Amino acid sequence: MKKSTITCDMEGRILTMNDGAEQVFGYPKEELIGKKRVSIFSPGEIVLQNVEGWLDEAVKKGEYIGKTYFIKKNKEKFNAKIRITPTFANGKDKAQTGYCGVTEVIEENVDVPINFSTKLIKGLAITRMPFTSASILPILAVGAYFAGVGDGLFNILNFVLCIFGVLIAHLSVNVLNDYFDFKDGTDEENNDYFQQVSGGSRAIELGLITLAGTKKLGIILTIVALLIGGVILFSTNPANVDAVLMITLIGLFLGYFYTAPPLRLVARRGLGELTIFLTFGPLITLGTAFAIFNGDLSMAQEHLMNCLYIGIPMGLLTTNILLINEFPDMKSDTKTNKNHLVVTFGKKASRWIYLLILGLTAYTTLMLADSVGSEKLLIPLAILVLYGGYVFSILFKKYESRELVAANWGTITLQALFSIAVCLTLLF
Repeated sequence: MKKSTITCDMEGRILTMNDGAEQVFGYPKEELIGKKRVSIFSPGEIVLQNVEGWLDEAVKKGEYIGKTYFIKKNKEKFNAKIRITPTFANGKDKAQTGYCGVTEVIEENVDVPINFSTKLIKGLAITRMPFTSASILPILAVGAYFAGVGDGLFNILNFVLCIFGVLIAHLSVNVLNDYFDFKDGTDEENNDYFQQVSGGSRAIELGLITLAGTKKLGIILTIVALLIGGVILFSTNPANVDAVLMITLIGLFLGYFYTAPPLRLVARRGLGELTIFLTFGPLITLGTAFAIFNGDLSMAQEHLMNCLYIGIPMGLLTTNILLINEFPDMKSDTKTNKNHLVVTFGKKASRWIYLLILGLTAYTTLMLADSVGSEKLLIPLAILVLYGGYVFSILFKKYESRELVAANWGTITLQALFSIAVCLTLLF
């Protein structure tokens, strides 16, 4: 058996492969080069647990030598010795451009134990649970508002149920969005920013879960969310039930059809961004307020408006998370007619949309401060201006570069820091 030699870029995209690689893995060159990543050969759990460490050692020591097992195109497993080295297209004194992997089939049985932490990370990756802060923090903000105003204004049980219900609903939407993105070919076309914040979970691509399993999980999570919603309705003040039901149904509708056909709102030139703003902003805060308020919220106009104002800046910042994640996905999204704002206006112009949203967030934060009569809300405003300005400066300069990932993470951090600051200032 010949040795396999494969080179890839920094994203893991296959650049070259020799005849031995075709023989070892069972894939023709034209099926892989420029189209697939080297992760296609490894079980997803091994990728999650080991690959980053292998690559780090290769960079630090000049090479990584070890043993693992791979999966051929025909799903046959084989054991192998691997050697990974960094590559420098313009000489070793220049920036690294990728990796070279040499694979040799061996008769020895290789076992790669999977840690419990990896299995936990697998679950987090499939559902994209770390990103649920965008839906949980608005709920906490509404609770903080009522707690700060006075005692006995809201139902503690419903407050807790809202947290869990929205959490499960958010996970279900994440999973179903991955299902539809993979099914319509969006994920397959996306060769950039592997295991970064854009491009979905990559769980199906990595083999962490099947397409059918993704659909099943999404349905199960949706049913659980609906059951929790039923309990919330049962214990909600009767005067507020209709509003809770209407807002819940609107939220589920928008969440499902964000990527699901025939509406596929994400592909409709701004409707996807509007959907994210509404679902992660005013709809969540108003829905929570109606669900937990002990009285008739429609008759408590001051509380109703304040809860609306709480949701607007939070929803805007979550919209910016979506917007900046559209930058690295632009090429693949264009191919699959996912016509969001960045595809519509281009990366250069879309930088100013990001800044505009930051400006609207600042303005609506001032509206909230005036409405609740609290100068303390100048604290989250200061975070927004200072840190948001810093993140925008990265976006402004690096919008075409892989280094944009710092702004992607920065935008997520900004939404979290701002929202936590709002919660604390409303509470105290």
